[in-house]
Amino acid sequence: MKILVVAPHPDDEVLGAGGTLLRYKSEGKAIAWLIVTEITEEFGWTPDKISGREQEIVKISNFLKFDKVYKLNLPAARLDTLPMADIVQKMSHVIKDFEPDEILIPHLGDIHTDHQVVHNAVLACTKWFRYPSVKRVLCYETISETNFGLDVAGQFIPNVFVDISEFLVHKLDAMEIYSSEMGVFPFPRSRISIESLARYRGSSSGFHAAEAFQLLRERI
Repeated sequence: MKILVVAPHPDDEVLGAGGTLLRYKSEGKAIAWLIVTEITEEFGWTPDKISGREQEIVKISNFLKFDKVYKLNLPAARLDTLPMADIVQKMSHVIKDFEPDEILIPHLGDIHTDHQVVHNAVLACTKWFRYPSVKRVLCYETISETNFGLDVAGQFIPNVFVDISEFLVHKLDAMEIYSSEMGVFPFPRSRISIESLARYRGSSSGFHAAEAFQLLRERI
């Protein structure tokens, strides 16, 4: 089985599905990471920040033991300024190359427009007659993005829960690699907040810790 996690930005993959990816890998499944955006000096990022981000990507790739890492190198926080057809085409190449059985994507109701664009672009690449490998599409929740979406009609409603009890500590350690993104509780991207969400999702599903997903499509 092959799983592709699509991350608008590096850290989304750990926040939303880090424990699940660790579990999948331990079960012998192939996992791939599609990083959609990058930060550049052109849009105000310093060379040190850009270099640090690249080092984080390498460390996360090794920590989660991804079989493949893809980068689209699109501008962060500016996906809504790009032609959707171009984004879809780039994603299409990745999905046809890796041929995943399952795709994990951000939720449409996330507050960040990059997440919304990525969600819609990936869905365009899941038609069974063009991408026959894809059997399952799940939305993950990204703490600090999903929980700040205020569109009541588009709220994240989880209906799939993955037991990550054995992998929660490792997920938290993975997030510490993104040191510049982490803060002190009650900041959402803090160790306490991330663990609390996992414990809550676990208590909702009969596990000590869990990650929650919203199933969009499954072909059996």
